[in-house]
Amino acid sequence: MLPGIALAQDNGGDTASPTESKRKAIVNKGFQYLAKEGQDENGMFSSRVGPGVTALVVTAALQNGRDRSDPMVAKGLKALEGFVRPDGGIYGNGRLKNYETCVAMVAFSEANGDGKYNTVLKNAKDFVTGVQYGKAERDPSDPWYGGASYGGSGRPDLSNTGYLIEALHRMETSSSDPAIQAALAFISRTQNLNSKHNDTPFADKVDDGGFYYEIPLEKIDPSTSEERYTPNGGLRSYGSMSYTGLKSMIYAGLTKQDPRVKAAVQWVTDHYDVTSNPGMGSAGLYYYYHTFAAALDATGMESVKAADGTTHDWRADLVAELAKRQNEDGSWSNQNRRWFENDKNLATAFALLALSHASESQTP
Repeated sequence: MLPGIALAQDNGGDTASPTESKRKAIVNKGFQYLAKEGQDENGMFSSRVGPGVTALVVTAALQNGRDRSDPMVAKGLKALEGFVRPDGGIYGNGRLKNYETCVAMVAFSEANGDGKYNTVLKNAKDFVTGVQYGKAERDPSDPWYGGASYGGSGRPDLSNTGYLIEALHRMETSSSDPAIQAALAFISRTQNLNSKHNDTPFADKVDDGGFYYEIPLEKIDPSTSEERYTPNGGLRSYGSMSYTGLKSMIYAGLTKQDPRVKAAVQWVTDHYDVTSNPGMGSAGLYYYYHTFAAALDATGMESVKAADGTTHDWRADLVAELAKRQNEDGSWSNQNRRWFENDKNLATAFALLALSHASESQTP
C-alpha cells in the first residue's frame, strides 16, 4: 500500500502538534455541518446531482477515521447501495455513470473491511473497465485510448481517468492490470512532456511537466481561449490536473525515478500554491486542494521546496489555509460557481478529503 491510502487515525492525548489540533478541530466542525445541514432524510448529500457528492462525503468521513457504524456514514452507505445497477454500475440517471461508479467504488472500498461489498465492487470494476475508452475497439495509438469520461463513452478526460485509476487502486488492483496500464497511456498523453510516452502534437509545445484536462483531436485555434491554449498551440498545464496526473501515475505503479514523475514533481515545485488553483485561480479550488493533498501524500513528500527556494510543510500550509476559508457554520464553499463548487456539500467534501491527507498519522 502506498503512502496516503491508509485511514487517518486519531493520535489522541496531548501529543498532537498545533497543526494537528487545528486540523482535527476544523474536520470535526465540517462533519458537524454535514450531519446537521448537509444530509437529507434519505441519507443523501446534494441528491439533485445524483450519488457522486454522497460518495465523496462518505469517503471523506471514513478517511478521517470514522467507521461504518457512524450514523452519517451508515445512512450514506445505505443510500449509495440504492444506486447499484444490474449492469454493475453505481449511478443515477446515467449521464455521469462512469464518474459516479468510480467515486462510489472508492467509498465502498473504504467501508469494506469485512468484505460486505466484495460483490458490488467486483461488478462495478467490470462495469467501469468495460466502458473505458478503446476497450477491445481502438488501437493503442489512438490518443484517447485508455481514457475515461463522465458517461463512459465519448471524449475522455484526465479527471475521470484519475477517478478510474483511484477506484481500481483502492480495490488493490495490480498496477500491471490492463485497464490501469491503458489508463496510464492516456494520462501520459495529457502531460506536457516531450517524451516517448506522449506522441500527440502537444508534447513539446509547453514541456513543463504539468498536465491538461483533455486531448483535442481537431486542429485548435489558440486565439479562441487564452486560458486553455498557448500562442504556439500548446495546452496550458494547471494545478488540479497536474496533481491528478501525478497521483494517478503513482497509483499506476510509477516510481519517483520515472522521468514522467520527475517532471511532474518539478512542476509542483515550480508552481507550489495553497491560495489558488495554479492556472485557474479560484475555479475548482476545493477539487484542487483534494488533488494537491492526495498527490503529495501518495509521493511521500513531507515538504516542498518552492521555486523561490523556500521550503514548505505542505500539510501545515494546507490546514492553515482551509481553517481560514472555513465558513462559520463549518462548511466550505466557493464563490466561483464553476464546476459547482458553490455547492457547500461538494466543497466541504473536497476540503475534508484534502484534510484526511494532512493528518499527522500520515507522516512517518
